[in-house]
Amino acid sequence: MVSERMLGLGTARSVIRELFEYGNQRKAIVGAENVFDFSLGNPSVPAPKEVNEAIIRILQENPDAIHCYTSAQGDLTARQRFADSLNRRFGEDCGPDDFYITVGAAAALCCVLNGLSCPGDEFITFAPYFPEYKVFVEGAGAALKVVPPEIEGFQIDFEAFEALINEHTKGIIVNSPNNPSGVVYSRQTLEKLASILEEKSAAYGHPIYLISDEPYREIVFAGFEVPWIPQIYKDTIVCYSFSKSLSMPGERLGYVLVPKRVTDSRNVYAAVAGAGRSLGYVNAPSLFQQVTSLCCDMTSDISVYESNGKLLVEELRSMGYHVVQPGGAFYLFPRSLEPDDKAFSERAKEFDLLLVPGAGFGAPGHFRISYCVQPEMIQRSLPKFRALAESYR
Repeated sequence: MVSERMLGLGTARSVIRELFEYGNQRKAIVGAENVFDFSLGNPSVPAPKEVNEAIIRILQENPDAIHCYTSAQGDLTARQRFADSLNRRFGEDCGPDDFYITVGAAAALCCVLNGLSCPGDEFITFAPYFPEYKVFVEGAGAALKVVPPEIEGFQIDFEAFEALINEHTKGIIVNSPNNPSGVVYSRQTLEKLASILEEKSAAYGHPIYLISDEPYREIVFAGFEVPWIPQIYKDTIVCYSFSKSLSMPGERLGYVLVPKRVTDSRNVYAAVAGAGRSLGYVNAPSLFQQVTSLCCDMTSDISVYESNGKLLVEELRSMGYHVVQPGGAFYLFPRSLEPDDKAFSERAKEFDLLLVPGAGFGAPGHFRISYCVQPEMIQRSLPKFRALAESYR
């Protein structure tokens, strides 16, 4: 016998992965240049040259020690560099003992959720949202409540939010810039959220933690600001990843930051570390602890994503698609041209457009475009998007 829940997770098919595999099959039939795959969020620009330079230098200078164990929470020097970076960039006051280095943002989220969760706890997130949140929260023994999307701008429907929050709410998960919409929560939105959480924390007699999932924090476009949330709400815990900012998702390196101002911060940090121990998330890859900490002020060339997004927004709107302006990341989340987004995604396949239906992100009637692709592919895809739109007229 095996765990039925884990069996279900292991055998469930990912819509995104199915689209990707379908695309590979179509490429073998019609040619790779004739399939327009917007399914995966895999960075399409290389890592900064300093990343490879750092790898080579570290391997040459320290070949005997670099592959050894570090402290369970991460190398002290690397954690100090992360602290120095945030202190310099955001006026923070954090130190190395506020960081727990993890195998990417997924491990960071799992450590936080498992560290915080007690029997009967609930977490809330806002649609559209990254589908794995449900898996992570339920894996920690808690329940996930989802606030329906505010579809005009993908900010927050506060009336719906206040209807869900209650004395069992342990934390709120936010993701800005957002996957799948690319939208950045405005300072006004975050300040209103913070005000509600302060009021409810006082009313319920316990802190409600704000868990900020930030793999796209550095990918922000002209005219938009990604506020530093710990300065807006004191009980904010940050989960970060270098996968997107440094174009190195396969290397799996991120961290949890528990600022000192967080209520009961030392016990929260210890619980995060305990969850890391319980889950086996100790000693993240030692080479990339050093590489990312040396390059943590850098980003890949995000101008490619910005120009890709600008082109798609202008062209799709001219074809009649409703598109909310992205402020960062590398996703668009337009409305599908029929209420059934899954049927829309299937029809898009007829034009060799691979578009992810929005229902899995908690926002049916939409679809996700991952535009971290080569600009010339977008240019070639535009007639297909137009033909798809015309098929509904």
